[in-house]
Amino acid sequence: MNFEKQTEFDKVKELWMNLAMTEAAREQIRQTSFILEEGKLRKQIRDTTNSRKLLEKLGTPPLQDVEEIREILMISEKGDCLTPWQLERVEKGLTAVRRLKDYLDRGKIYENPLAYYEENLYLMEELGEEISRQIRSESVDDYASEELYQIRSRQRKCQEQMKQKAEQVMRASQSCMTDSYCTFRNGRVCVPVKKECRTKIQGSVVDKSATGNTLFVEPAAAGKYYEELQMLKIEEENEVYRILYTLTAMVADAAEGMQENIRIMEKLDFIFSKGKLSMDLKGTEPEINTERRISLKDARHPLMDPEINVPLQFELGGEIRGIVITGPNTGGKTAAVKTVMLNCMMAQCGLHPVCQKADICMNSRYLCDIGDGQNLTENLSTFSAHIKNVLEILKEADRDSLIVMDELGSGTDPAEGMGIAVAVLEELRKTGANFLVTTHYPEVKEYARTAQGMINARMTFDRATLQPTYQMVIGEAGESCAFYIAGRLGMPEHILRRAVCAAYGENTAGTYQDRRKNMQQAACLVSCQDGTVGEDHGKDSWAEKKHCRKIIKQKEMKHTKDSLPGYRMGDSVMVYPDKKIGIVCVPANEKGVLRVQLPGKKIWINHKRVKLQVAASELYPENYDFSILFETVEYRKARHEMERKYTQEIIHHEET
Repeated sequence: MNFEKQTEFDKVKELWMNLAMTEAAREQIRQTSFILEEGKLRKQIRDTTNSRKLLEKLGTPPLQDVEEIREILMISEKGDCLTPWQLERVEKGLTAVRRLKDYLDRGKIYENPLAYYEENLYLMEELGEEISRQIRSESVDDYASEELYQIRSRQRKCQEQMKQKAEQVMRASQSCMTDSYCTFRNGRVCVPVKKECRTKIQGSVVDKSATGNTLFVEPAAAGKYYEELQMLKIEEENEVYRILYTLTAMVADAAEGMQENIRIMEKLDFIFSKGKLSMDLKGTEPEINTERRISLKDARHPLMDPEINVPLQFELGGEIRGIVITGPNTGGKTAAVKTVMLNCMMAQCGLHPVCQKADICMNSRYLCDIGDGQNLTENLSTFSAHIKNVLEILKEADRDSLIVMDELGSGTDPAEGMGIAVAVLEELRKTGANFLVTTHYPEVKEYARTAQGMINARMTFDRATLQPTYQMVIGEAGESCAFYIAGRLGMPEHILRRAVCAAYGENTAGTYQDRRKNMQQAACLVSCQDGTVGEDHGKDSWAEKKHCRKIIKQKEMKHTKDSLPGYRMGDSVMVYPDKKIGIVCVPANEKGVLRVQLPGKKIWINHKRVKLQVAASELYPENYDFSILFETVEYRKARHEMERKYTQEIIHHEET
């Protein structure tokens, strides 16, 4: 069973994951389960407390996702050359390490244990400075080396000389030019020359305009500078690669220290995410015990709005191992048991439960049966799903388990469901596990009152407003208040009396005083409405129905023989809207549908979509055998053989 989904702990995890910055921390949260080692659990809770204290003192730590840096380190260790973009990612990662180190160093004044993780972070200042000096805007900077600066300076000078030579040619031959400026085509400086003046300009044609009237010519005087520029570009490329390989080697040498930095950042991200969740939910550090004791003060459901969520007070332990919770529908029973289980699970995962004070025992298993569990694909009804979950729970339950069962025994005959509920509670009691069960059965309440190690509890209910108060009172059994609620909501007295008779016997129809308190109050309420008393009056006044819209049934269309067209077998007809010619092979039936033979197929079609072209009487002689048209040769031959003599051959009737 998926207990995380049933208890909504998966939604708590979603809130938690959204507070993590690194993918590694999010994956660790996704895989988090309750901790069974007491020492490890206490350390995890201390980490949560310490991270929250640092967050409250220093604010959010400067963490960032560094997963891409791990991939970059693998590339450098293989000996491949890192790109300027990858080197910048490394430099940004080192900057993040420096900021985190400063953040933790400031936390030491509060003597926070988490602050001392700062000593495990490596700054690698030399590597960071070299990358920031030589790489800028995802490219190698001009000043990365003296030689690269000289090469790029000569390139700029060469390009300027090329441009000057081109401008000289343009000034000397203005009449041959189609424009007043030179341009670069394929890396070469060109002048726009009229097609008819091509022979007057010395140089190479590099390109031409779309119309062909303009030729882009590289002047001969500029050509030699282009060749020099190409040589300089080769030198530049070699120098850039030398710089990149040098920096890559430095990154590879520092890979081990950077891997440790990444590990520490991801670990701190996981720890601080717990502190952030505690701050968001206003959690508190719990006490942990192994004595099967649970105590929650002002506990809240972590997913409910704190403005409307009523705090819950809960105690379980000592000789009491099981609590049977009763109360009216929508009284908060399910929310209460989920609140208890969620807070216990959060504490055992190293998180702060959402309450003012908590003393929570460690549990070996969390087992629950919440919701109706219907599954049509697995053919499970509500009752079947409940029983399936219950059997799994009984198989796995032991003394150190925490078990929650909602509406135990529901979904079937009340008498049989009650019996199953009592039997299951007896088995749970034998395991010695802590368990919470919600029910409406009065017999189960009585069993919980008398059984050793069990106690009743009820969810309080405001009878004046018909609203639950979401408060649990341990030691008292609750009432479903069904008759009372029905009466307050306007159910007439005669219906209410009949309900009481059906539930508790005919001798209770006249008096409610001998029955439960909620029946008495319901009857009094209905009897005093508007100052009227009497079953007939209430029935008549209530029976006045409001005007309702009626369902209008479609009138059945019937075709008579007179209303149908007289199409006969063999009639030639036009089929619309395709306007194809066909032959009627089955006349129209009572619904006005006939069968028409078209080339290669037969179709059923309404008579309104066909039009007579030529009647069969004009096309075929009297008593013509239409099977020649509508049946295949093989079928007719087989039928003829069967009519003539006995044969073992099986023929299938052709669809007409």
